[in-house]
Amino acid sequence: MTKRILIRLTLTIALVGPAACGNEEPRTRGAPTPASPAARAPEKHAPDGVTPGSHEDWCEEHQVPESMCTRCNPSLIPAFKATGDWCEEHGLPESQCRACNPDLRIERPAKTGG
Repeated sequence: MTKRILIRLTLTIALVGPAACGNEEPRTRGAPTPASPAARAPEKHAPDGVTPGSHEDWCEEHQVPESMCTRCNPSLIPAFKATGDWCEEHGLPESQCRACNPDLRIERPAKTGG
């Protein structure tokens, strides 16, 4: 019986472990989770019409500029892939992949004005 439990535990870790890697919810490797504007939490995402690169252009959920967030806007993926900025292993731009680049810092721009 103990041997069966160990086999099941090993299989579970082998199957679930790679999907649970990182701080994200498990998903199919390489397939970003599409999010419709209605499904996104508004307090975690930039409102429509903000200036790209501004303080307001920020995806709080993924800690990258909203205008460059491939997890919230999968239509951006082909552009990143076309420029060679893509991590196939983790399914996001290499320039945003903290798993491959643990020292990577993506900082939100400062507020301008008053």
